[in-house]
Amino acid sequence: MKRIIVAIDGHSSCGKSTMAKALAKSVGYIYVDTGAMYRAVALYAIRNGWMTEDFIDEVELKKHIGTIKIHFQTNVEGLQETYLNDENVEKEIRSLEVGNGASRVSTIGFVRQELVRQQQAMGVEKGIVMDGRDIGTVVFPQAELKVFVTASAEVRAQRRYDELRAKNMDVNYEDVLANVKERDERDTTRAESPLRKADDAYVLDNTNLTLEEQNEKLKELFEEKV
Repeated sequence: MKRIIVAIDGHSSCGKSTMAKALAKSVGYIYVDTGAMYRAVALYAIRNGWMTEDFIDEVELKKHIGTIKIHFQTNVEGLQETYLNDENVEKEIRSLEVGNGASRVSTIGFVRQELVRQQQAMGVEKGIVMDGRDIGTVVFPQAELKVFVTASAEVRAQRRYDELRAKNMDVNYEDVLANVKERDERDTTRAESPLRKADDAYVLDNTNLTLEEQNEKLKELFEEKV
């Protein structure tokens, strides 16, 4: 069976990572969460004082972008975790603050260029499932399977809220909804690699789908391609 590249793009909090992880596990492919990579860069900038709520020190970030190394490892439970310069930062990058910061640093050209370089290197041998905002349009425009995932902002906000509350984070739904809409605006209007559907991508709207239904649909699309 031939190995392919699966590119999954879509709006924030629409379940891209969940379905990408499930597919990769079921078919024995490597999974890469590019959103986690941008979150890691945001965390790095926040920790070093280069990013606040209303400011990003792009001079310092650009000076150090080449020293930011991100990789993924599977833990003993079979779950993939994100490492920033060999430190496990999986928990730290999942906060609302870092998520919003990731959306902001993702608009910076030199950040996207460096991470795209790292992402393309990961897919040289194929057999990879990668999700993000520009995988099918910029990172792997030659991907054999491209899927664009979407859902209503309200449904995505509720899913994100439930996820954060399950991690005992103190958030309220209205703040999460506002954050989802803000990220949509930023993702679709940025000058560098804006979020858009590739011409040959399959649109998967999971507003009214269960987790099992969306995973089954993605698996069907994969099997058609291979």
